[in-house]
Amino acid sequence: MTQTVDGRAAAAATEEPMTHRQILEALSGLLLVLFVALVSSTIVSTALPKIIGALNGTQSQYTWVVTATLLTATASTPIWGKLADLYNKKLLVQVSIVIFVIGSMLSGLSQNAGELIAARAFQGIGVGGLQALVQVVIAAMIPPRERGRYNGYLGGVMAVATVGGPLLGGLIVDTSWLGWRWCFFVGVPVAVIALIVLQKTLHVATLRRDNVKIDYLGAALIAAGVSVLLIWVSFVDGSFAWLSWQTAVMVGAGVVLLALAVWVEKRAAEPVVPLPILAERTTALSIVASLAVGMAMFGGAVFLGQYFQIGRGYTPTEAGLLTIPLMAGVLISSIVVGRLITSSGRIKPYIVFGTIVLVAGFGVLSTIDHATSLYFVGFGMLLVGIGVGSSMQNLVLAVQNTVQLKDIGAASSTVAFFRSLGGTIGVSVLGAVLARRVTDNITHALADAGLPASASGGETSNLNLNALPEAMQHIVRAAYGDATGHIFLISAGIAVVGVIAALLMRPTALRTTLDLKVDEKVGEPK
Repeated sequence: MTQTVDGRAAAAATEEPMTHRQILEALSGLLLVLFVALVSSTIVSTALPKIIGALNGTQSQYTWVVTATLLTATASTPIWGKLADLYNKKLLVQVSIVIFVIGSMLSGLSQNAGELIAARAFQGIGVGGLQALVQVVIAAMIPPRERGRYNGYLGGVMAVATVGGPLLGGLIVDTSWLGWRWCFFVGVPVAVIALIVLQKTLHVATLRRDNVKIDYLGAALIAAGVSVLLIWVSFVDGSFAWLSWQTAVMVGAGVVLLALAVWVEKRAAEPVVPLPILAERTTALSIVASLAVGMAMFGGAVFLGQYFQIGRGYTPTEAGLLTIPLMAGVLISSIVVGRLITSSGRIKPYIVFGTIVLVAGFGVLSTIDHATSLYFVGFGMLLVGIGVGSSMQNLVLAVQNTVQLKDIGAASSTVAFFRSLGGTIGVSVLGAVLARRVTDNITHALADAGLPASASGGETSNLNLNALPEAMQHIVRAAYGDATGHIFLISAGIAVVGVIAALLMRPTALRTTLDLKVDEKVGEPK
C-alpha cells in the first residue's frame, strides 16, 4: 500500500534505520526477483544453440534473441527508474514481474525465430524494470556504507543464478520429454512465488507529491533514439555497408532523436534522466565504466555457451558445467569485496582492481581456439568473473552514494541503462564480428578441403549441426572455436576504457545515512 507522507515524516522515516532482520526479510523477495531475471537470460545461454537449431535460425537471429531483450530492457530502464522516484516502488516491481512472466510464456510458445525474438523483446521491458527497481528499493532501505555487505548477497544470488541457469537450461534441452520451451516456462512458478513473498515482506514508504508530471516525450525520444542506433549496429556490415544511405538515415535519425531528448530533458519539470546528476564527476565516470564493463562482459560472455557447444562439441549440460569458473569468480569476489567495502568505507580501489582483472581475463580468453586446454579457458573465465564481481554492482553503489534519496531511482537506473546499453552494443557488434569471421573461416576451410560451397548444407542453419554432413560438422566446429578468441580480444580492448574511467574517479567515503543532505559533501575517508 502506498503511504502518503509529508516532507518531515519522510525525513524522519529515512533517519530510522531498519534492523538487520527487517532488511533480510525485505531482501528475500527482492533477491528472488533478481534470481528470476538472471535465470531468464542465463538459462538460454547454453540452450540457445539448440533452440535456434530447432527453429532453423541463423547466426544473426541467434544474436537477436539476446539483443532484443537487452534493447527493450535498455530503453525502458530509465523510465522505470524515474517512475520509482514518483510512485510506489513495490507496485512497480510487481508490475515488472507480471510483464516478465507474460514475455516468458510467449517465448515458450514461439513457433519460429522471429516470434521468439518478438517475445523476448516484450520480456525485456519487464527485465528493464527488475534490473532498475531492485537496486532502487535496496538503496531506499540501506545506507551506502552498509550496502557493501548486502551487495555480497546480491553477488551470491547472481552467482547461483548464473551457474544454475546454464545447468538447468542444459538439462532441459537434453531431456527429451521436456524440450527447449521449458527453458522459458520454468521461471513462471518462481516469479509467482516472488510476487507472494514481496507482498508479505516488502514495505517501502512512498513520498507522494502533488502535481507530478511524467516526461513522456523525453522517455519516448530516448527509447526511440537508442533503439534506432542499436538496430543500426546490429545490421551494419551485414545487411548493408558502413558507408551507405541506410547508415546515413539510421545514424542521422538516432542522433537527432537523442539531441531532441537532451533539449526536452533540460526543460522538463520531471526529467526521466536529470542532467545535473550526469554532470557529477563520479556519476559520469561510473557511467563510462559501466558502459565499457557491460559491453565487454555481456558481449563476450554470451558467446561462451556457443563456443563450448558448437566450437568444442559439448552438450548443453556440459557447457553449463564448464562455465562454473566464471560464476565462481563472481560469487567469491562480490562477497569478499562487499565486506571489504563495508569495513573500510572505500570503494574506488576495488572498482579499479575489478576492471584491471576483467581486462586480464579477456586477454587470456583472446588466445583460445577450438583446441585450447579447458583448464586455460577456465582460468580466463575465473579472472573475468572476479573482475565483474568486484566492479559491476559497486559502480552503481558509487553513484548512489553521491545523490539524494529523492533522485536515487533516476541515478541508479541511469547507470543500469548505460550498462545495459553497453551490453546491447557489445552483443550486437561482437555477434556481427563473430558471424563474419565464422563465414570467412568456413569459406576458406571448404576451399582448402576441395569441397563445393553446397557442402555447407544449403538452407540448413550452421547451428543445426546434426543436420549437416559429417565433414561440414568438423569445419563448422573449428570455425566457431577459432573465431571466438577474436571477439574476446575486442572485449579486452573495450574493458580498458573501464580501467581508465575507474582510475579517474574521485576517492570518496561512503556515507552512513540513507539520505544526502543538500549541503553535504561526500569526501575522502578518514
